[in-house]
Amino acid sequence: MNAAVPAHAPAGTAPADDYAIVLAGHGSRDPDGVREFEALVELIRLRAPARIVQHGYLEFASPTIDVAVKQAIDAGARHVVMVPGVLLAATHAKNDMPSELLALQRQFTNTRFSFGAALDLHPQLLQLCAQRIIEAEGAAHSRTGETVPRSEACLVVVGRGTSDPDANSEISKLTRMLEEGLGFGTSLTCYAGTAKPRVADGLQAAARLGYRRIVVLPYFLFDGILVKRIYAAADELRARHPELDILSASYLGPHQHLAEVFIERAAEGAEGRAAMNCALCKYRVQIVGFEQQVGTPQRAHHLKVRGLSERGSEPAGQADATSLAVTVTAMGALASSAEFKPYVPHPIEAESMRIIGEGRDWSMFSASDMRVLQRLVHTSGDFDIVDDIFISAGASDIGLRALLRCRRVVTDVTMVQAGLKQAVLDQLEVETWCGVHDDATRVLAETHGLTRSAAGIRRAWEMFGNDVVVAIGDAPTAVMETVRLIEQHGWRPQLVIGLPVGFVGTRECKAALRETMQVPRITNTGTRGGSPWAATVVNALMIGAIDSMAENARAGQTTEDSAERQSNASLGARTPGADA
Repeated sequence: MNAAVPAHAPAGTAPADDYAIVLAGHGSRDPDGVREFEALVELIRLRAPARIVQHGYLEFASPTIDVAVKQAIDAGARHVVMVPGVLLAATHAKNDMPSELLALQRQFTNTRFSFGAALDLHPQLLQLCAQRIIEAEGAAHSRTGETVPRSEACLVVVGRGTSDPDANSEISKLTRMLEEGLGFGTSLTCYAGTAKPRVADGLQAAARLGYRRIVVLPYFLFDGILVKRIYAAADELRARHPELDILSASYLGPHQHLAEVFIERAAEGAEGRAAMNCALCKYRVQIVGFEQQVGTPQRAHHLKVRGLSERGSEPAGQADATSLAVTVTAMGALASSAEFKPYVPHPIEAESMRIIGEGRDWSMFSASDMRVLQRLVHTSGDFDIVDDIFISAGASDIGLRALLRCRRVVTDVTMVQAGLKQAVLDQLEVETWCGVHDDATRVLAETHGLTRSAAGIRRAWEMFGNDVVVAIGDAPTAVMETVRLIEQHGWRPQLVIGLPVGFVGTRECKAALRETMQVPRITNTGTRGGSPWAATVVNALMIGAIDSMAENARAGQTTEDSAERQSNASLGARTPGADA
């Protein structure tokens, strides 16, 4: 992941030991986390007094990383080493921060840039974790005078949780090393977000193991919203189980060990020795369940919340809620950003949609249903299919909102994936998944006597749970497996689109889906359909989502302009001395 020196670097580039350090922090809505990060930066400056040391944030806080790099260059740096201020190498260290660095490399052609590795499981961090555990035990002894042997205690390590399985596995490795190194009776790992088990589930599992003491260690760099939630979960468990001795150890926090590891990572980056675990990186090799992410282009995912503090943000914790309102607010921020553009159809597409709009009476349909139906007419070239399409009550609106919230579409075959508008997927940051060609799907199909399409649907249920939109355009067996999982195993995908084409099992599977009232669904009654139809429905929903965001952004701007005019009028109407 080291950014090579550009070929056009000037002759006489400064030697490797003459470099500035830019510590690239994640950023937080919680001011406590920001303050502690900046305290760590001061520790680094104290331990590297001869170096230019600047810091910037990827998300939420300011200054942003590009501002920090400019400050280092303005201070005379000709070689800048960006060091990820994160514990483990996941999306931020593998995609977002390198994307920032490459953009800066193009901007500052006379500056050499290098990239350091994430902290990972450094021995000094293990020592710091042990210190935090011992401190928690010492505080408990001071309160009660009781000594609990570690053999009678369960250690629960809580990681951040990411979409990167290698990063998550490092938390499990850390947990095991601490259990064996410190002599705990047992240990469990859980996560504050994205990965499972979640904090509450992990703590409840620990409570059932029968140990006298539970020690909760948040493996986090600094305080913040998630750390506070971890401690709140420990408090709730303590209230439910007063018979247990539950200790909350401190997170790592600003410490000399951290400063020394960051300085070490900067030196490695400057010398071109920054190493990450590429052997199990989902972007480089096929990892079970992540096969399709091999070779994924390096793309930043953080731009919509970059420097959010400068633009004004919601109260701490509000954007972390799971409600739809917060999701729409977050997507509204994307809609109002410079990168957002409303959907603009090709002129031929626009003319086709005009003809379709005038081709029959659409007044009996809701706006969302009409959008889906008109685009199906466009795909099929047949107005009569409208009478054959079944859309359960509210399914189009639910699917639109689900794409904004869950941002994942599961398909039965790659032809449905190929039919989705890539520019629209990118704009909404919607991911697609189809496991039909994965080796794990082949093994599952052969072992259980399934078609590969049905096996892929079963894997999607196991991997993603309910937060998906399912689009089936080829295999009746995939529809029947979806219906079975809904009825027998309580699967609740946000929307099921079942439009396979053919003569074997097609009518039957569609009838079964229509009768599956537990989920929103879109299907038809005949033999017609196919992958283009299923893709068309998803495209219609995504276009509707973009149109909704554009409208909300315009309404928000209008409201903001109105508020500003009212404020200016109010200021103009003030009487002398009113402020006193």
